[in-house]
Amino acid sequence: MTTRGARPAGRGVRGDLFDPHCPTRRLLDRIGTKWTSMAVKTLADAAPDEVRFAELRRRMPGVSQKMLSVTLRSLTRDGLVSRRVEPTVPPRVFYRLTGLGLSLEAALAGLRTWAEEHMAEIDRANEAAQEADEG
Repeated sequence: MTTRGARPAGRGVRGDLFDPHCPTRRLLDRIGTKWTSMAVKTLADAAPDEVRFAELRRRMPGVSQKMLSVTLRSLTRDGLVSRRVEPTVPPRVFYRLTGLGLSLEAALAGLRTWAEEHMAEIDRANEAAQEADEG
């Protein structure tokens, strides 16, 4: 028996973003970061090839080793990225997008396009708001 408003868990079931307990919120928090977007874009540009950790870091200006590691761990745990380790000394670690990750890249590409097209408007709105706050 489910309580009123509860939704059964399962494949193909849509979440309710407005429900504080909905896992959709947690997922959006994870995939909505700049480092996730940059990692997915970088891996998509290399697809279907793999990219080594050090190369990913070079292609993502400003990301720290720790932040990239945390981001990749999250993407791997979510099934968006696959990780392969060669048992060398030191180990060589390679990453690539899964099919699910490639589908996320399509969605993120639309968001990046929107941001690029509207950034000037957003900047003007922020400047106007700042002037109004100061005035």
